[in-house]
Amino acid sequence: MRIAPHVIDPPLALAPMAGVTDKPFRMLCKRLGAGLCVSEMTTSDPRFWQTAKSRHRMDHEGEPEPVSVQIAGTVPEIMAEAARHNVAHGAQIIDINMGCPAKKVCNAWAGSALMRDEALVARILTAVVKAVEVPVTLKIRTGWAADQRNAPAIARIAQDCGIAALAIHGRTRDQHYTGQAEYDTIAEIKAALSIPVLANGDIDSPQKAAFVLRHTGCDAVMVGRAAQGRPWIFREIAHYLATGEQLPPPSLAEVRDILLGHLQALHAFYGEPSGVRIARKHLGWYARDRPENSAFRAVVNRAESADEQLRLTRDYFDALIAGVTPHLPAAA
Repeated sequence: MRIAPHVIDPPLALAPMAGVTDKPFRMLCKRLGAGLCVSEMTTSDPRFWQTAKSRHRMDHEGEPEPVSVQIAGTVPEIMAEAARHNVAHGAQIIDINMGCPAKKVCNAWAGSALMRDEALVARILTAVVKAVEVPVTLKIRTGWAADQRNAPAIARIAQDCGIAALAIHGRTRDQHYTGQAEYDTIAEIKAALSIPVLANGDIDSPQKAAFVLRHTGCDAVMVGRAAQGRPWIFREIAHYLATGEQLPPPSLAEVRDILLGHLQALHAFYGEPSGVRIARKHLGWYARDRPENSAFRAVVNRAESADEQLRLTRDYFDALIAGVTPHLPAAA
């Protein structure tokens, strides 16, 4: 799959997820097989570009190419300026968020709320495409609600405005993440377009990825929640698509080493105490299917230092590897 000059190989993308797809997680998923990792959304409002959160979101030093940055907003001229600003800070692809279902975002008429105003969609897309030399992509849902499934119309607008690739989550905004993703609308859109289309929603295994690619005819799949605590899903999917064979799951020792490396990257990127705090949700995802999961989270979430968080995590997984019940002392 290509997005303008960028070859996406394998055709697997990490979906943008607020508070999740930061630079440490993107780099980890790239290393474990993702062909493209899209950043968590950054605000188009220049008043917030100098906050610590925005500076972290705009930090792409050392990130493998292509660097894809998602922007969110509602005013075409401001979105265009945000695209230029992010390209100046290393973005090689600009992705426009019209898929986020979060109430806070939609109440500001950003994210998937934009799908209710097709004329505004066209103005935003045109302004951003004209503002930058890099390719611009778009992420949408199938519509605002079950009776307002207008993704095919938005997709045609996107192609006409010069969007280089389109990602579609197979749910309407009012579904949020409930129910099951439906792929028929995505297949209809793919058949009508000449630009690359990525299918997103409920892709949680190599077999599901292969099914979705067959069913929709899409050029790539985009994985979101299934990568939380399981970033190796990308190499599993890539191997299955290439060979038809399923990789064995990673050993406990490999999971331990991946997790410890991820924690260290978070600590280095954010510093203490922010890195320790941000790491807690990832620890919960990595351990959710392990023995003594609840007790582990209760202990490790009280760790206040990077060293303590790493020690507790290492001891927990070392015990699992040794086949003994993890000793979970109260965190100091």
